[in-house]
Amino acid sequence: MSDILSQPHLIQIPEQFEFDGRPFPAVFDNQQSLTSLAAITAWLQANQALLERVLLASGAVLFRGFPIENAAAFDRFSAAFGYPDFTYQESLSNAVRVNLTDRVFTANEAPPEVEIFLHHEMAQTPVSPAKLFFHCHAAAQQGGATSLCRSDQLYALILDRMPQWARKFEDHGLRYTTLMPVDDNAASGQGRSWKSTLSVTDRAGAESQLQGLGYSWQWQPDDSLQVTTPVLPAVVDLGDGRKAFYNQLIAAYMGWAGVKANPAASLVLGDGTTIPISVFEELVSMANTLTFDLNWQDGDIALIDNRITMHGRRAYSGDRRRQVWVALAAASV
Repeated sequence: MSDILSQPHLIQIPEQFEFDGRPFPAVFDNQQSLTSLAAITAWLQANQALLERVLLASGAVLFRGFPIENAAAFDRFSAAFGYPDFTYQESLSNAVRVNLTDRVFTANEAPPEVEIFLHHEMAQTPVSPAKLFFHCHAAAQQGGATSLCRSDQLYALILDRMPQWARKFEDHGLRYTTLMPVDDNAASGQGRSWKSTLSVTDRAGAESQLQGLGYSWQWQPDDSLQVTTPVLPAVVDLGDGRKAFYNQLIAAYMGWAGVKANPAASLVLGDGTTIPISVFEELVSMANTLTFDLNWQDGDIALIDNRITMHGRRAYSGDRRRQVWVALAAASV
């Protein structure tokens, strides 16, 4: 058995950020010490208290050099933390994905040239996961980084530069309006059909689900479904003196079809107030200054606190297919 000195430990990587004296993301290098799945899961369980402290402080933890080679092994890695499952099937995610195990699915089936902009996972829905696991099975030949942004740092910046809007976001929250297509559209980052999203087979079932969730809706002539959420948070209290800018505002403005041309059709404050384009642009600009691009290596695993850290996906190219898998955990209402 490896002695304690050869166990995985924190390292620094190029261009790593630092906030309040702590690295972002935090990186544990295996140091070639754990060579079996059983040894890895035992180490995770033995060190979970430490890992939780590091995750809370940093918002994202990268595990590098751990021999996790397939979806089943990644399933067991993520399960070792003991978090409650949050399956793709039960989620209201609007992204098209493919399940590999009950717990593990593809990150997003959007084409390589489509950038997925910064967001908190499923923050545009009433129920979102608290923790995200990403596993890079195969890195892209060019590009394909997962962008990471600390939303507590972003909210502190908003408070400093746009205090009136910071209060509006915190006091009023947001309402999102989206269009669910009839059939899954893998060419879109938001292309999941209403039948798949709501786990129903007909209109009556869809309406029953939406009513229970507090949505309003309108059927379109082509049988697609336009839905508007109840008021959802734009800011969350992390419980330790920090608040985070928790929403899908940047992703919606930058990536959802038609939103840049007419943001108010898709996103308004909870009281119906429209958000000026200048505010969207300033938020995007501020977030960019706080964004770290995680350039994947094969086998990397990242654990992200979804309440603290936004993520996205850079476009990619090349002959090698990028394969990044996801497991979600711990529903947070």
